[in-house]
Amino acid sequence: MNTKIVLVITLTLSILISCNDSKKIVHLNNDHQKAIPHWSYSGETAPEHWAEIEKNSDCNGKQQSPINIIHKDTDSVPAKTDLKILYTPTTLISEVENNGHSIQFDFEAGDSINYKNETYYLKQIHFHEPSEHKVNGIIYPIEMHLVHLNKTGKITVIGILGEEGNESQLFEFFESFLPIETGKTKDIHQNIDLSSLFLEDKHYYSYGGSLTTPPCSESVNWIVFKEPIILSVEEVIKLRDNMPLNNYRNEQPVNERTIYYNY
Repeated sequence: MNTKIVLVITLTLSILISCNDSKKIVHLNNDHQKAIPHWSYSGETAPEHWAEIEKNSDCNGKQQSPINIIHKDTDSVPAKTDLKILYTPTTLISEVENNGHSIQFDFEAGDSINYKNETYYLKQIHFHEPSEHKVNGIIYPIEMHLVHLNKTGKITVIGILGEEGNESQLFEFFESFLPIETGKTKDIHQNIDLSSLFLEDKHYYSYGGSLTTPPCSESVNWIVFKEPIILSVEEVIKLRDNMPLNNYRNEQPVNERTIYYNY
């Protein structure tokens, strides 16, 4: 065979092999990008690893949530006037979604609370099973978070612990929209009466903390009610079956923070 022809064939094969290798490298790089770990509640992306995998988060901060509230270590203050619950029987839920971390109900503009002379608007409610906050080391079967924002984006979260007992009409209403698959959303646009929680008559703990999911943003006002609400075992199980198993963050150090008991 002519030497020139052999050289041309060899060069062509080298280029083709090089292109194929490049495509493989690009494919591997794309796969690597897609495989960047996302936070979860188990395995290598569980809460104890959030600070590592969520690089720009506050997850390794000094004012993190949730915490174990030890009643004897709190500062008692007669400050129930700091919190005014302004929920009405005509609160409108816009939709429910299973975001892969919890069941979340999103609200249309309307209901609000007034905390320390600032108005915070109810944005969404979601659930953790079992509870994230502890009171005197006690872990409750479930915890409901009512997330509020003011006009500047500051966050106040109300945490309500749930104890097993009789059926709850409120939870029966929530669960009437379940099951819902991960990543799916259902439109609701129905009224819900959150005033049935009777929060005005209950005592609460308050402290400065963070979101309990990445990015674990700090400067969050936490209000955790001391008295739990009652719901049935079946209602707890139905919520649990629609969420990741044990979708709670581990207890965080209190550090130098003051926890208040508002009576």
